[in-house]
Amino acid sequence: MNINREWHTLKIEVKDSFATITVNRPTKLNALNVEVLSELKEVLMEMQKDDQFAIKGIILTGEGEKAFIAGADIAEMSEMSPSDAYTLGHLGQNVTMLMETMKVPMIACVNGFALGGGCEMAMSCDFIYATNNALFGQPEVKLGLIPGFGGTQRLAKLVGRNHAKEMIYTGRNVTAAEAKELGLVVKTFNTRAEMIEEATKTLKTITANSAFAVSIAKKVMNEGIDLTTTEGLQLEKRQFSAIFSSEDMREGTKAFLEKRSAQFKGK
Repeated sequence: MNINREWHTLKIEVKDSFATITVNRPTKLNALNVEVLSELKEVLMEMQKDDQFAIKGIILTGEGEKAFIAGADIAEMSEMSPSDAYTLGHLGQNVTMLMETMKVPMIACVNGFALGGGCEMAMSCDFIYATNNALFGQPEVKLGLIPGFGGTQRLAKLVGRNHAKEMIYTGRNVTAAEAKELGLVVKTFNTRAEMIEEATKTLKTITANSAFAVSIAKKVMNEGIDLTTTEGLQLEKRQFSAIFSSEDMREGTKAFLEKRSAQFKGK
């Protein structure tokens, strides 16, 4: 994978098979512009090519204490034509779809502002951890806009239609405590360092299991969210039966019966 090159707007660190992607524009509160989105797309596509689970999990965070991602770069957007905006929306949605469909678990670690595009990036990960000073929101209507990177769709699925409509229509910010109450955030922490440490521990817990099974569970859950229960059960049944042909399933059940730790190969 070609992820170790120099990035202009990102910092990439890989340690013990876990990758941390840090949006690195602290003087701009890590705001998303075309360059950030393009680099995120490139690094995620490189990681998605990894068929051997060399990278077992990903943390997405923002540089500094003030912001995860404060939103899109308004200065860049202010002069865009509808055609330019369509291209930007397409790029942003490509990035969020890449995050959502990564084979490995991806945790958003939110410190400070996660507004607009920042909230949309966080929601595209598998789940969200946040510091107590985190603020979430989709304030686009205050600028005469609407969310364009998936916010109108994902927020409703995470917190329910009515809560999502209230947040998007008012454009108000939501504290970490309220976000946890709504189900948007899974855990909250006093400091960014504590949050990153806990996210790493969570990834270690997940990756002690079969990476292949986790990737299939993720696929079924993501695809099933838009199906009826009957359709979702059919999808689950097909994948449940198919996984019986995997090496990890044979190793996992054999290890259980032999009362030993499984040695999964991710296939």
